[in-house]
Amino acid sequence: MLQENLSAEEVKILELLKSVMDPEVAVNIVDLGLIYEIHFEENKKVHIVTTLSTRGCPLGDVIMQNIEVVLQNAYPGLEISVELTWEPEWTPEMITEDGRRAIEL
Repeated sequence: MLQENLSAEEVKILELLKSVMDPEVAVNIVDLGLIYEIHFEENKKVHIVTTLSTRGCPLGDVIMQNIEVVLQNAYPGLEISVELTWEPEWTPEMITEDGRRAIEL
């Protein structure tokens, strides 16, 4: 559900977020399809809209914290905002081809 027409900086952020893993399945959150939106305001703010695979995800707090840490390390001094949403609901169809290959291993 990631928005189209990402800026160059938003593509960079997307690549950074591939370092954040869902510990339960050992696949990154981008390839799981958990990142819905990325907004970068130069010299001001990074805003991420994300979801989790289930509402009761026991490691959801860890994933959310890891998103913030990765972004704070890459963009010190900028306001980092991570918004958790449940709409649209995540489904396995949102997993990328890379994510599907990683799960099959």
